[in-house]
This record gives sequence, structure tokens and C-alpha cells, in this order.
Amino acid sequence: MLRVTVEERGNQVVFRVEGKLKGPWVTELQRCWRSTSGRAAGKTFGVDLDGVDFVDDQGKALLSEMSRAGVELTATDLMMSATLQQIMAAQ
Repeated sequence: MLRVTVEERGNQVVFRVEGKLKGPWVTELQRCWRSTSGRAAGKTFGVDLDGVDFVDDQGKALLSEMSRAGVELTATDLMMSATLQQIMAAQ
């Protein structure tokens, strides 16, 4: 299961993601990102991954795509931080 909470923080839209980013949930995060970015012109985007405990290969690919598009990915959890480092190194 995955929960995505969209928060507007001034000039930034942050997707707070919790749960497992895998399978159909990857498509759901992508849908949220695309639909929100279409309505939030001029805002920057971020993804808070502190509540995520697993990311599959499809999820890593989406996070990589988001990062390349300028979305700021953040995580303070050691495991998620390591996952983000792998994603960034592969770009």
C-alpha cells in the first residue's frame, strides 16, 4: 500500500510518500505528479521519501525520471538515503 499526501509549502509542492513504492503504486505516484504539475505552473516540486520502506526497480526508474525533471528527492532514513544515492549515481 502507498499513501501520497500533496502539500503546498509556499512556492513548492511536496509529495509526502509513505509505504511501498512498487507495482501499481508507482503508476499512482506518477499520475499524482503529472496531474499536479499541470496545475501548479511556476512551482517547484519535491518528494519526501521518509515514510517509504521499499522501492522496486520501476519505482527507482520513476524517481530517476522525476529527479531529471528537476524534482527534489529527499530522505533522512539511512536505507532510503542509500537508495537515492544509487538513483543519482545511475543518472
